[in-house]
Amino acid sequence: MTPSQWPTLQIPGWQETRGTLLMLTQIVGKTRLALAPFQNHWWHVPLYLSSRGLTTSAIPWREHSLEIEFDFIKHQLEVRSSLGQKASLPLVSRPVANFFRDYLALLESFNVHAHFLKRPVEVVESIQFERDFKHGTYDPEWANAHWRVMLRMRNVLERFRGEFIGKASPVHMFWGALDLAVTRFSGRAAPRHPGGVPNCPNYVMEEAYSHEVSSAGFWAGDDSFPEAIVYSYAYPEPEGLASAAVSPKEARYDGKLREFVLPYEKVRLDENPEARILEFLHSTYAAAATLGGWDRSALERAAGSTPPGAAPALHS
Repeated sequence: MTPSQWPTLQIPGWQETRGTLLMLTQIVGKTRLALAPFQNHWWHVPLYLSSRGLTTSAIPWREHSLEIEFDFIKHQLEVRSSLGQKASLPLVSRPVANFFRDYLALLESFNVHAHFLKRPVEVVESIQFERDFKHGTYDPEWANAHWRVMLRMRNVLERFRGEFIGKASPVHMFWGALDLAVTRFSGRAAPRHPGGVPNCPNYVMEEAYSHEVSSAGFWAGDDSFPEAIVYSYAYPEPEGLASAAVSPKEARYDGKLREFVLPYEKVRLDENPEARILEFLHSTYAAAATLGGWDRSALERAAGSTPPGAAPALHS
């Protein structure tokens, strides 16, 4: 595998590493949740793609800052502070319980005390981190491949985000489901979300979906849906969206997920994966925004209106 390729995530063995990564990113993400000031739609809690892996970015910590980064090249978790402190933990196969113990000790060495729920959310089986001996597989090749997929996907989503002049989220990775997302807003309030996500209070989804959205991104799947996908959905879902015509031809509406999906394993082999993904993002957003009655002329950047001197949004 070379860095220029879109790696596969379909070979047996990946799901075990994915399960462990979900737990590790929840632990680190919950640290940011505990320390960072609240932002609307929970935008203070996701992780971000970096040139080496996933990072919290600089978290406010007293009068200083703290950054925690998964390095998927050297395969270690690095913790750095604005005071010059630096420490790391190896990312290797071992029980989540052992990682969690060492992680808390590492934070203690920085005199950081983060109070958070010490079990995962948005999962059916929520095992206390300190008792989790079920998840412990860490294959460095799979971890690196997943990061490289997300990195390339981030570049496409950044281009898509730049075409919208209304309110839009950053391109960020929500650790509740290990999904990369970017969200566009119509500007109108939405009906209260019904909730119902496993091991997640309803108020979390009520805040996340307080306003009308069209959201898209990349998700590597889980035990109940093992297929990696590019996805797109709307909340509230306008009438007729499920039967709307979208492209490319590999795209479909999944009734269980209630969203459009584009199988990653099919699109990665395309002659131009970036173009196919953008085609999917454009067509599914257009269907949601049109059926939802969004004021598209006020929310979308006109073709060719990028300011002079702006760098190209996506490099092939």
